Amino acid sequence: MSIAKPIPQHVAIIMDGNGRWAKQRGKERTEGHIAGVETIRTTLRAAMRHGVRYVTFYAFSTENWGRPEAEVNALMELLCKSVISETPDLKKQGVQVRTIGDRSRFSEKVQFYLNQIEHETAEGDRLTMVLALNYSSRDELRRAVQRMAHKVATGELKADEIDEQLISQSLDTAFMPDPDLVIRTSGEQRLSNFLMWQASYAEFYFPEVLWPDFTEEEFARALEVYASRDRRYGLVK
Repeated sequence: MSIAKPIPQHVAIIMDGNGRWAKQRGKERTEGHIAGVETIRTTLRAAMRHGVRYVTFYAFSTENWGRPEAEVNALMELLCKSVISETPDLKKQGVQVRTIGDRSRFSEKVQFYLNQIEHETAEGDRLTMVLALNYSSRDELRRAVQRMAHKVATGELKADEIDEQLISQSLDTAFMPDPDLVIRTSGEQRLSNFLMWQASYAEFYFPEVLWPDFTEEEFARALEVYASRDRRYGLVK
């Protein structure tokens, strides 16, 4: 499928609908999450084919700890198994893996595997896959403000030196550009505490399809919609 220009440099995705997908099929919720991993593979292939440079997946929010313990444990186990199974192919494809969020709450095992995949894929230069883990915008901003406040208290920073650029540089996402396009599957139309600062001028796309059913064609359709938008950033052409 030929995609009109421009292509977004950074696509951020809220992977919504795994649980509903599983329920519709009489399966456990964890089966939906397993199916969602395959959709991540599909989406990465599509992103690389179309020249997208960054894809951020909202994988586990700070609020997700409130889910049933069995589901959380299954998600953590799936995360570790996916790191083991996906790392060789990601390296081969030139995909670099980065994470955002507060990883300190994860078990030593999970942190070990996250460190491993970041290290093993560090040389990837074709696409950067970013996993938002134990992440929320409010928590990210809280941590950034605390770091800046500490620098003010110690004299490293003056309060009047804090501007938008410094705030952006203090966020977890400082290493990459702000998202151009935010996709949320399942038809829900909200950010759910995801990249609220960074998505200030992003385009939004809300397909009805549940995440496990999000295909390469659906991704291409999102890019077509993005290309049709008139991005003015508050200005007049």
